Amino acid sequence: MLKTFVNGIDEAVMEPGRPLEERGYPGFNPRQVTVDGLTIDYDVAVPLRDGVKIYVDTYRPAGVEGPLPAIILWSAYGKHYRWPRPVLNAFTHGANVSDYAPIEAPDPLTWCPAGYALVVPDPRGINSSEGDASAWTPQEGLDIHDTIEWIAEQPWSNGKVGMGGASYFGIVQWFAGATRPPHLAALLPYDGMSDLYREIGFHGGIPNPGFVDFWNMQVRATHNRAENWTTAMRLHPFFDEYWQTKVPEVEKIDVPTYVVSCWSDHAVHTRGSLSAFNRLGTDQKWLEVHGRNKWAHMYTQESTRRQLAFFDRFLKGIPNEVDSWPKVRLEVREAIDVGTERVEAEWPLARTQYTPFYLDAGTASLSPAPVESESSIAYDATAGEPKAVFSYTFTQDTELTGYFKLKLWVEAEGADDMDLFAAVQKLDAAGELVNFYYITRFRFGHAAHGWLRVSHRELDEARSTPYQPVHPHQREELLKPGEIVPVEIEIWPSSTLFHAGEQMRVVVMGKDPFPPTDAPGVGIALHPVTRNAGKHIIHTGGQYDSHILVPVIPG
Repeated sequence: MLKTFVNGIDEAVMEPGRPLEERGYPGFNPRQVTVDGLTIDYDVAVPLRDGVKIYVDTYRPAGVEGPLPAIILWSAYGKHYRWPRPVLNAFTHGANVSDYAPIEAPDPLTWCPAGYALVVPDPRGINSSEGDASAWTPQEGLDIHDTIEWIAEQPWSNGKVGMGGASYFGIVQWFAGATRPPHLAALLPYDGMSDLYREIGFHGGIPNPGFVDFWNMQVRATHNRAENWTTAMRLHPFFDEYWQTKVPEVEKIDVPTYVVSCWSDHAVHTRGSLSAFNRLGTDQKWLEVHGRNKWAHMYTQESTRRQLAFFDRFLKGIPNEVDSWPKVRLEVREAIDVGTERVEAEWPLARTQYTPFYLDAGTASLSPAPVESESSIAYDATAGEPKAVFSYTFTQDTELTGYFKLKLWVEAEGADDMDLFAAVQKLDAAGELVNFYYITRFRFGHAAHGWLRVSHRELDEARSTPYQPVHPHQREELLKPGEIVPVEIEIWPSSTLFHAGEQMRVVVMGKDPFPPTDAPGVGIALHPVTRNAGKHIIHTGGQYDSHILVPVIPG
């Protein structure tokens, strides 16, 4: 029987946190200062419903007592944590961001002069805030709810509160919004995530401990205990009640929401941002998806202008351009930093023509027509170079925007399981690989990616669609010797334009299909331990209708 977790907290994964000094915590020091046009109150106590106190820093325009709308910037990194200047320059392409800005969040020097207060907490358990630290749980949603209501009571507040910021700052907004705080007026989640198991912990059921270990080191600074995801992955290898508590009930969100994401955050944010947008309980919702570096894009003049317009509309009540915004903006990519923004009425696009291209192992090709002759290709399951490659050259300009599905008939030789890594690539007319941003900062990404552990191939028939398979990840079905089974691999959504004469290539292999990193920092998709051994065999043609279903957008 599954254990019931109190507000999403599993005692078995709560462990001693990291010493505060390891995270550069400056210490508890309540005070008010006025500097650079800002009035800053440090370490202000906020009481939560269970008596726990957390501490926040508030930034307001100097000389303005109110009333001011407020924006919460909530993350477990700690309210003192800033962009290291070399990282800022590299990751944001030299964006003009002050040292007051929390990492991945709006800059007080930009937002306070525009008439906003920014509130930056140390959440429960982080640094000097009381309690035990957990991430992306119903408890965190309740804590943000209480903080929003506390802000509304402050003498400088106009009673309207929003939330902003990217990544962690964006993800928590789903949990907070689902609690429906009375004074929450708008959400702006920038690159969120809405299913921790599928979107970062276990890609296609394949554990992703490299990033989880790194992330643990960033957020567990506490006097008390903190949730340890590495332990959680070991104790909860399947999608059980623990991981279910980390799927926010975004259907309950009833405030205006402006969702921003990017095609370049495969393995982290793209899937969950788009999924949450579709599930939102409000009709006042807008989606923007670009193909650039997310941090550089977030701080651009145009992106900042749109963010300010959104909050001006719903936190200040100023009628403006937002009233006539299109529901969807998306960028159709051609290459790195090359693409065209277009407006749409919905996501996914209603006019999508889902089109199969059939794999032919005998000719290493993709065919718009079913392949009659059976053939197969075998490759070393641990090879570092792609061996199963299938290509198609477009005869006319073709846009692929939306969800992909790769169906394969597979067999394992010398193993009872397979970890499959798939990529959709673009090759130019000269046959050269066209790279895109990958996980935002790397410049060697492909058009789209997907993963699947074959023992997790069971489908959730009720939730799956013809173009997006959903796997329950609740049990294993190991392979028998000589057994050939069909699998459906979810390829994360993307948008790419192929010109006539350019190729779409599908690559399948036993590890992530990327070269060494070309930028500082840690990778996000790291699957160092697989179940791969022996050979993988892919069967095509005849009864083996291996194919990739692609989202063609008619011109």
